Amino acid sequence: MSEPAVETDSSQATKRSASPIENNNLVDKKPKLEEVASETKGEMEPPIKQEQLIETKVEKSDDNNNNSNSNDNSSNNNTNNAGANDNIMVVPSTKPQLFYTTLKTGIAYDVRMRYHAKIFTSYFEYIDPHPEDPRRIYRIYKILAEAGLIQDSALSGTDDIGPLMVKIPVREATSEEILQVHTEEHLKFIESTENMTREKLLEETEKGDSIYVNNDSFLSAKLSCGGTIEACRAVVEGRVKNSLAIVRPPGHHAEPHAPGGFCLFSNVAVAAKNILKNYPESVRKIVIVDWDIHHGNGTQKSFYDDPRVLYISLHRYDNGKYYPGTKYGNSDQVGEGLGEGTSVNIPWSTGGMHDGDYYYAFNKVVIPIVSEFDPDLVIVSAGFDAADGDIIGGCHVSPAGYGQMTHMLKAIERGKMCVVLEGGYNLDSISKSALAVAKVMVGEPPEKTITLQPHLETLEVIDEVIKIQSKYWKCMKPGFTKNSFDDFYDLQVNNEDADSNGSSEKKVAPFKLSNLSDPIRSSQANDLFTRYSFINLPIVSSIVSGEGDKSSLFTTDLPPSTEDLVLASPDIHNATTIVISIHDPAEIWANINPTNGVIEGNSSLVLEHPLIQVIEKIKKEVDLEAGKQLGFIDINIPPFLLPVSSSLKAGTPTGTAQSNGSTTNSSSSSSSNSNYNPTVFSQELMLYIWDNYISYFSQLEKLVFVGFGDAYQSIVHLYAKRPSQDIKELVKGTVAFVNRSALKPLVPVMDESMVDWYYQNSVIFTSALNPCWTNGGDSVNVSNGNGMILNGRDNAHGVDDSSKRPRRKFGRVIRASADGFWDVVSERFEEGMDFILDSVEDYSSEGSS
Repeated sequence: MSEPAVETDSSQATKRSASPIENNNLVDKKPKLEEVASETKGEMEPPIKQEQLIETKVEKSDDNNNNSNSNDNSSNNNTNNAGANDNIMVVPSTKPQLFYTTLKTGIAYDVRMRYHAKIFTSYFEYIDPHPEDPRRIYRIYKILAEAGLIQDSALSGTDDIGPLMVKIPVREATSEEILQVHTEEHLKFIESTENMTREKLLEETEKGDSIYVNNDSFLSAKLSCGGTIEACRAVVEGRVKNSLAIVRPPGHHAEPHAPGGFCLFSNVAVAAKNILKNYPESVRKIVIVDWDIHHGNGTQKSFYDDPRVLYISLHRYDNGKYYPGTKYGNSDQVGEGLGEGTSVNIPWSTGGMHDGDYYYAFNKVVIPIVSEFDPDLVIVSAGFDAADGDIIGGCHVSPAGYGQMTHMLKAIERGKMCVVLEGGYNLDSISKSALAVAKVMVGEPPEKTITLQPHLETLEVIDEVIKIQSKYWKCMKPGFTKNSFDDFYDLQVNNEDADSNGSSEKKVAPFKLSNLSDPIRSSQANDLFTRYSFINLPIVSSIVSGEGDKSSLFTTDLPPSTEDLVLASPDIHNATTIVISIHDPAEIWANINPTNGVIEGNSSLVLEHPLIQVIEKIKKEVDLEAGKQLGFIDINIPPFLLPVSSSLKAGTPTGTAQSNGSTTNSSSSSSSNSNYNPTVFSQELMLYIWDNYISYFSQLEKLVFVGFGDAYQSIVHLYAKRPSQDIKELVKGTVAFVNRSALKPLVPVMDESMVDWYYQNSVIFTSALNPCWTNGGDSVNVSNGNGMILNGRDNAHGVDDSSKRPRRKFGRVIRASADGFWDVVSERFEEGMDFILDSVEDYSSEGSS
């Protein structure tokens, strides 16, 4: 027999706070007239009966005529008024019309779920136990008792647990309930573990997908599943205001046909299926919010085509490399069939996420979509492995962060919410986080306001999620175009297909798709021609062999037009000093319509390309000797190509004239357009320029490279692929401006001294948030150049660029204080120009001496 529950300070405080009401009998005692008048002063006067008005007038008349009897009349009046006051009623006594506050929070917990444990085979497993430790649920239950939320001194799972929470009896899930989600083969396999030998259990543990089993695993799994069902039922039936299911083994990785990821049965999925089946009138739609650090592949698959269940998961994805390591956690996995649009994945691209990231995601995506879905029940798959201190998750969500998310979800459908434990493997982190959630469920506000700003990676992920989900949710549409590129492409293809099929019906002329970077490049070319008479350097993509066959000089596809890709000064072949600029397309600064996402053309800007500033600066500062000539080459690298019409998919013959007057070879047709790679193309184009132009410039003495954006990597590629002696003789300096793209190391084929040469003759300016400075650790505040502070990442050990720099093979890398390509250029442009000028002038002076 368990010991009687001992009241804690929390419960005593609750009783003390209620004692004034009980002692003064405020509910039953009728108020005095003076009290009513005082309380209603300035608002309303208490009603006075007609008899009182007459009686008062008579009393006043008697007072004027007979002063000697004033004392007697006064005492009589007081007696009469006291009797009249007893009948005054300003507001009738009414029972509170409340649903939420009058109920308790339910809790589902059973010590038998701790029986599921890994069979130890060595002493080291006692020292370093399996992450899915049976103590996980015990520590949560224990901290709830320590905080006074439950009254169970012996931690025995007693029925009466105090005034704040109520125990929900846990039962085993039935086979019929489990089969609502899982296959019969799956159920039979888990059931068979009850009678397996030790050797067989170890064998199944070894070959399973991150699971372990013992003879009690089936019982614990049924209790975990049944406890989740009962916790949801208690909320639906109105017996509790919300519920907390402290259950294990977890469930969201268990797929319909197989267990996995420490999970045997998909607890939340089984509960949701059975609630929808058994309460068809009161529960027609359910939302499942999964904030476990891992994607709940099992839960998502259970409802992938079911429009009644909205599944939202915030998880670490790492481009599909993080467990469970499937594509189903990506943002483009939205459901199928009738369930299309009811799967919302928010995949973090890296670790280190904190309260600010989750709070931003909840405000931007989770709460708007959940509100529009308007569910009848909210189920939270509450894994706490994103908590600060959990080494598996590698994130930093605080207990206050979990409390804030719980608080936001409580506002949905009158707070009908069931929180179900999933992962979380640091015993301290999981217990403190669960306590914060339980406090909010009971009625406490969150511990503190979230003030952290989201990481830049979070902004990108959320933007991508909103863009995808805007197709399905009205709340996601503002700020995004109604039609996608595919819609316009389909319109073009459909029109052209109709014409090619010989349809007699008159069709609208197909829309021509143009990449906005093309007219911008044409404008740059026109500007360079107008100012400096630049010319186009042609690119021949193939050569004729001795047998008459053609072989391509490029392994990747070329853009449809190469006319303006490479521009140069007139008489470039006579130049003694050449500055080569290679860059990505210009950035566009534009206002976007907040309702439809359309770019407003009249407020869009494209900055003048930095090459013009480079030209003017060099011409002004450099004094060339007699007979010396300065030349410039500008190379533009298109980032990607838009899809082209189906008529080109069959391939365009080599040399076929295009509508813009340019020519293209077969590699530029749509059939191979999809193979265009800007990185490979820029590298091969730079080698082409070196082999077919630079090598033939007999007057050339000095060469300087200036790279902007990802295109700069082609310069490093050139240094590694061409003879080092030729490079060292001509190239006098390299300057590059890079945002957050990964830097390219110099890996020479033969001459190892090229690394030192590259380091001494280069300067690479990067964003403060470039990966070369970071390890995905703590956050750091960085300016974007406009006075706005952005939240980025600092080195995990707090090492700054003064004590730890990128290796020499990346060149001499300098960290800007800003983030954003043009912000880096603006901050470091003068420094880069000084490096170029100093290099050219130093070599010039050496030559003259």
